[in-house]
Amino acid sequence: MKKRFVLAMGLAAALVTAPAFAERMPAPEGAKAYIIAPTEGSAVSNPVTIRFGLEGMGVAPAGVEKKKTGHHHLLIDIEPSSIDMDNPLPADDNHRHFGGGQTEVTLDLPAGAHKLILLLGDHNHVPHDPPIMSDPITITVE
Repeated sequence: MKKRFVLAMGLAAALVTAPAFAERMPAPEGAKAYIIAPTEGSAVSNPVTIRFGLEGMGVAPAGVEKKKTGHHHLLIDIEPSSIDMDNPLPADDNHRHFGGGQTEVTLDLPAGAHKLILLLGDHNHVPHDPPIMSDPITITVE
């Protein structure tokens, strides 16, 4: 009896601590994220307002699981190849989350050149399959 209890407890612990292998949400064909403003090559001053664009999908807050929706993440000075597309995006100064469904942000950036990219995430902050990512733009903060 003790053996079964220990085995059952071990199995339960393994299930609780095992990583969840969920499939990424499919991206609708033709879906596109883009940065409305500022435009490529712009010289701007702080605070910088960045407006997000999205075609072929809707915006939904994080935690709301609905097909053909997602929420924006702004990548600042990040190489897309460094992103683990199978897991939730990190949240820090270079990976900005807009899980409330926001479509713009005003922020202060250090002086100099910055590469900005929008990446849509699903209800769990995981990029869609294939990723819905804007073309990068470079701006200069004066």
